[in-house]
Amino acid sequence: MSKRYAVILAAGQGTRMKSKLYKVLHPIVGKPMIQHVLNHLKPLQFDEKVTIVGFGADAVKEEIGNDETDFVIQKEQLGTAHAVQQAEELLKDKEGTTVVVCGDTPLIKSGTFEKLLHYHIENGSKATILTTEMDDPTGYGRIVRNQANEVDRIVEHKDASESERLIKEVNTGTYCFDNQFLFSALKEVSNDNAQGEYYLPDVIEILRNNGEKISAYLTKDAEETLGINDRVALAQAESIMKRRINEKHMRNGVTIIDPSNTYIGPDVEIEQDVVIFPGSILSGETSIKTEAIIGPNSEIVDSI
Repeated sequence: MSKRYAVILAAGQGTRMKSKLYKVLHPIVGKPMIQHVLNHLKPLQFDEKVTIVGFGADAVKEEIGNDETDFVIQKEQLGTAHAVQQAEELLKDKEGTTVVVCGDTPLIKSGTFEKLLHYHIENGSKATILTTEMDDPTGYGRIVRNQANEVDRIVEHKDASESERLIKEVNTGTYCFDNQFLFSALKEVSNDNAQGEYYLPDVIEILRNNGEKISAYLTKDAEETLGINDRVALAQAESIMKRRINEKHMRNGVTIIDPSNTYIGPDVEIEQDVVIFPGSILSGETSIKTEAIIGPNSEIVDSI
């Protein structure tokens, strides 16, 4: 099996969060959002993970630790392509496949990353974009495919024609690349745009213009790809993650009488036939044994 690498983009200041707390450290069900990203990458057994940090780098390093990932500092925030380029010294000469994911997309599941990687390798592509379909794709880059169903280009919303704006398949900002082709193409990315920044989607166009195969893997679960840019999206992610956790326990034999009014943290272990009443809050590394009844004050009130 070829080597696997991951680059996590976590250098943005997150000004729309309107917070003194570094963006990727904002918690979702009690864990920093970047920790969820790393947790979802972990089962894929990457040979190396590199997290690009900027503002608040020390706080991220302290929270995450060096056991899970290497860290590289992006001193100036000059765009997503520039951010990935900061990992060049660690990865540029290595053969294999690199996944690039944003540190503010904590809902993408391990299985989706695995399917993206498999699709990329199976198709022999030099780049594969994780895409999804949205009923209202306003603001997102559209995926324009050719007659062979390969990706022809990504068109940003503001640059899209009237017909292109009707396309519902959009770029999620997560990619797979042939590692050496990635770092070669990054050298060709220009900042000749209104923002004066280096954008990672330009790598797709560069590879395409060089005759390389570009693919897109479509995930049907659009909510997985939610990016956290403000407190509204943060609350949406909290709700989605809370629902996932509750559903996991119910499918494992736990009765949750009112899931919408029950909070269970990601590290809580619950055995089958436990009954949880509305208003319960279970967090930390709690372990609930078989057939307990959890009352509204999150106390074990009985055993059946």
